[in-house]
Formats: sequence, C-alpha cells, structure tokens
Amino acid sequence: MSPAIFLDRDGTVIEHVHHLIDPSLVKLIDGAAEAIKVFQRAGYACVIVTNQSVIGRGLLTLEGLDRIHEEMNRQLAEHGVTIDGIYFSPHAPKCDDMETIDHPDRKPGPGMLLRAADELNLDVSRSWMIGDSLSDVLAGRNAGCRGTMLVRTGCGAKVDADHPAIDEVVNDLGAAPERILNHQTQR
Repeated sequence: MSPAIFLDRDGTVIEHVHHLIDPSLVKLIDGAAEAIKVFQRAGYACVIVTNQSVIGRGLLTLEGLDRIHEEMNRQLAEHGVTIDGIYFSPHAPKCDDMETIDHPDRKPGPGMLLRAADELNLDVSRSWMIGDSLSDVLAGRNAGCRGTMLVRTGCGAKVDADHPAIDEVVNDLGAAPERILNHQTQR
C-alpha cells in the first residue's frame, strides 16, 4: 500500500472560483504542478478530493464537471503531471458549519478519502490531506490521515490556523513537499 497526498481542488491546486462552472476559468496555482511532481517522485499517490455542490445545486452537470477536470488535467500535463485519481462529492451542504458532517462523502466527512484508499490501495495512516479550508483538514483527520496541512491560498487565509485538526500551515502547495518530506524522514 502506498501513502497518498489527498488534495483539495479549488484554492489548493487551482485558483478558487466561487461555484466554478466554466472550464475557461481553470488556472493552476503557481507551484502546484511542481509540488505534485515532487510528491509523486517521493512515492506518494496524488489524489484530488473535492466537494462539488454546484452539481447538487443544479448549476453544473457531470459532463460539465468532466470538462473542468479535463482542463485542469491538460494544464497539469503541460508540466508533466498526471493526477492518480479524482474523487468528488456532488452533494450540496445542509448547513454552513464547516465542522459538521452532513454527508459521509462531503468534506469534512472522510468518504472520498476512504473510497480512494480502498480503490487505489492507499495507506491512509501514512497519508496527508492538504486543503484551504477547515472542512478539508477535518476530512483528513476524520479519515485517519497521518497529517493535515492548511494552505493559505484560496480561502485558507481566513482560516484560524490554531484549530487542533491542522498539523501544518504553509503559504501554498509549492511549500508543502519540503514540510511533508521532512516529516517522513523524522519517522
């Protein structure tokens, strides 16, 4: 079983666009592709886990989501990067509390991470969850990840970094490999 880096999509890998429905608005965050490449070279699978309430709200179809992911993957491929898996939750939130699990697949629920671990033969206990929101890091904590990391891109600048579910804080995904690989060598 391989360790994984579970990655939120919006605000972590690509720029945050509220209710992203237009593939032409997809733009990689600087340093994201290189960070993914470093993680994969170090033996981590890199898996996107993303809440996509735009589907549950009726703003985007599954085909539209596929087009957005195709554009993200095209941009990553320009940097020689291929994501190991993409998992999404189409469910709209039932409340505004980022700490409440209102569906097991919707972050902060662990469902997407656990399904990816099962389907891709990943060891969650050796894995990290990286995202720009409290619900992202809580999904990692709820899944039993070894560590969680908040990035200050996207919505991350507004998150209280003192929350006990957050193990590490970095400015952006580009700064994550050094921090995580340093943890790996300390074990």
